[in-house]
Amino acid sequence: MSLSPDLQSRIEAAKRSVLAQADLLHREFGRAESKWKHDGTRVTAVDVAISEGIFRDLERQFGADQFFSEELIDTSAPIPVRAGYSWVLDPIDGTNNFALGIPHCAISLALCENGEPVYGVIYDHSRRTLMHGGPGFGVHDGERATRVSTAAVTRETLIGFHSPFDKSLMPLATGVVSNFKIRGLGSATLHLAYVAAGILDGCVDYNVKIWDLAAAIPLVRAAGGEVRFLNGEQLPLRVFNLRMGPIIYVAGSPAMCERLGELMKLPAAR
Repeated sequence: MSLSPDLQSRIEAAKRSVLAQADLLHREFGRAESKWKHDGTRVTAVDVAISEGIFRDLERQFGADQFFSEELIDTSAPIPVRAGYSWVLDPIDGTNNFALGIPHCAISLALCENGEPVYGVIYDHSRRTLMHGGPGFGVHDGERATRVSTAAVTRETLIGFHSPFDKSLMPLATGVVSNFKIRGLGSATLHLAYVAAGILDGCVDYNVKIWDLAAAIPLVRAAGGEVRFLNGEQLPLRVFNLRMGPIIYVAGSPAMCERLGELMKLPAAR
């Protein structure tokens, strides 16, 4: 990965742009009206405002880049990723929580180079903390440098987990639920980011899209962990597709991923 001035300038701009939206996130928390989209997910005017605000800031500086947000794309057709640098934004991951006044939600912005997420910036609403990092840069949870947990895998191990929407996948979930302590925060971004921060030992999900994960993937990788896709490789990103199918993945230390892959009874993708 190149540590070029172009990359450095984008990283600094990403942190500024995300932090600039934190006041809006807090001010409208639990108050914003919402509606339901075609795919059954919730959206608020704040999702759209944060998308517009962040991309307005970035486009002024990096007009040749591509910008992808769950809330701003005006077509359902897949969009090819052609630019050397692109951005993938989930303006509020955990919109259900945000709308209902449950604090676990986040602004999630990924910087991609040739379709590969190389740096992530995540504002954790519940802890009022900026998490950021990527391979070659390390990971910071606020001011604290972090690493993925390498503790022995035991029944006390804490796993981020969301129950599958597709109930035919419940047999894959049973082994995970039976073997570990479970936390379900309602934010896939925070589950994965907390793995990078060493707060959770690992995480599993069956329901996510690439915009839920893109910013947290480089954090986990930089912190010494892995993200393994169990139903097909997702990166580098070749197209941005709002109609993409759900991703099934596990994350944690290499040992944690091996164990989760065994319990899921799916071959762990490498």
